[in-house]
Amino acid sequence: MTEVLEDKRTATRFRILVEIADRQPAVSQGEIATAVGVTSQAVSEYIRDLVDEDFVEKEGRSRYRVTNEGVDWLLRTASDVRRFADHVTDDVLGGVHEDAAIATGDIEVGDVVTLSMKDGLLHATPGDRGPATGVATTDATAGEDVGVSGFEGVMDFDPGSVTLYQVPPARSGGSDAVDAQALADPCENAPVVLAEGVEAVVAVRKAGLEPQSTFAAGDIAAAAAQRGVRVVVVVTADEVGRVTDPLRDAGTSYEVADWP
Repeated sequence: MTEVLEDKRTATRFRILVEIADRQPAVSQGEIATAVGVTSQAVSEYIRDLVDEDFVEKEGRSRYRVTNEGVDWLLRTASDVRRFADHVTDDVLGGVHEDAAIATGDIEVGDVVTLSMKDGLLHATPGDRGPATGVATTDATAGEDVGVSGFEGVMDFDPGSVTLYQVPPARSGGSDAVDAQALADPCENAPVVLAEGVEAVVAVRKAGLEPQSTFAAGDIAAAAAQRGVRVVVVVTADEVGRVTDPLRDAGTSYEVADWP
């Protein structure tokens, strides 16, 4: 553990130095005392020690400034705290993080389960066949939700995909310019069909389908693809950027398909 978290005096000195850096040059010892939770006398003693160690420079009555040496110490200590926080988040809490899954069989608290992704949802199967496993934190029967923690391994699932089909804007023919059957074929085979733009919505409906969503298609497609789902997005040509920008921001690859 980093020194600033092991020693109370070091932790207090760190907090007081941070407060000075935040308030400099006009420093109210009373305000620092309130912020840190110590007495004004204690703050005065800490500041005197910081001045003696050349971490703080006194410029006048109630005027202080953190020196380069003080800044360096703050940066080193803050880095130590950050590394410790990362350790807690990734190594400690990562193992006790709890998530929900759909039980594929009867499960009791404490059972080891094998985790898999199906239709974009996490599933838990009794047994440790892996490659990704967890420990049940609740009881469940098949089809119910079950709490899972203690994750180990990496889930093996095929990545999803996003395919875009563009529909001309109304001024250029809109949905009338689209072959309904040519659009129906890829949409019927996709687990998720989204539409962005009025012309795109109408085109999907003319193909005999109803899109699962008619807004935020880019965000939804990115989330679905990350969970292994194949997505078709029908989008009005004028609205393409509203779909592709969220996909790029999420690091999700996509294809703009040519009409058959």
